[in-house]
Amino acid sequence: MTFNDNARINSGRVSKRSGARKGGMIAGGGVGIALLLFIGSQLLGVDLTPLQPVAQQFLGGQQVSPEEVTELVDCNTGKDANADVECRMAGASDSLETYWAGQVEGYRGPGEVVLFTGQTSSGCGTADTATGPFYCPRDESIFMDVAFFNTLREDFGASGGSLSQMYVLAHEWGHHISNLTGVLGKVGNESGPASGSVRLELQADCYAGSWVKDASTVPDSEGVPFMQPVSEGEIADALNAAAAIGDDSIMESAGMRVNPERFTHGTAEQRQRWFMTGYENGPGACTTFDVSASRL
Repeated sequence: MTFNDNARINSGRVSKRSGARKGGMIAGGGVGIALLLFIGSQLLGVDLTPLQPVAQQFLGGQQVSPEEVTELVDCNTGKDANADVECRMAGASDSLETYWAGQVEGYRGPGEVVLFTGQTSSGCGTADTATGPFYCPRDESIFMDVAFFNTLREDFGASGGSLSQMYVLAHEWGHHISNLTGVLGKVGNESGPASGSVRLELQADCYAGSWVKDASTVPDSEGVPFMQPVSEGEIADALNAAAAIGDDSIMESAGMRVNPERFTHGTAEQRQRWFMTGYENGPGACTTFDVSASRL
């Protein structure tokens, strides 16, 4: 999506970090670790996917250099967001914050959106490029290395347009909404085609779609819409990204047999369909925990 050049952006919720310290377990993310465990399962003939939280705890237990925290600079307008990926994340964060404040009673925003290079820490463990973007419920913050967008394009075959990038952020923001409603805390580290993990991920896709639908009507602090109306090509861009990180797509790209019992995020088709459910019907339609397995 394209920002209006004169839209004003508040980048105060977004920070840049490097370094790491001890932590715990990631919730609602970790595409990179999941892919590594899928491949290991295939090679060893043993299902290693239940070890994902253990792997993250191990990573979180590493002692590394102290963190460095800096602020985003020169990210003040929609024109800046159109030109720079970090400013784009700041602009999308400002829009998402305003949108969800009007959708959820008693809403509070994520603690931070952390853009990091290489490695940093979270309340859920060490964050690095291999973990992929994730939401940490312990500190209610979103973590991503923007280099992941290159991985998404080069390794997963996504088109890599601006909306595909903002879809990733909106998906993680969706986990925050699931946390606020109490849904996220009820989901364990299970896998399978109708598991709570899959339902949680599809709900986040649905929430992302609902924001995209209304993004062009969300105003900045001066009443100027952050974004221009979304185009069909931009929707296709977001759907392409959603499909690229479906469980079946990840397994196939790794040369593995597609095994639904190891699903944790949903298929490419499901992720696209639930994104469009949110886009067409709003967040009230994101009832992934209420439908039968056959309708999921």
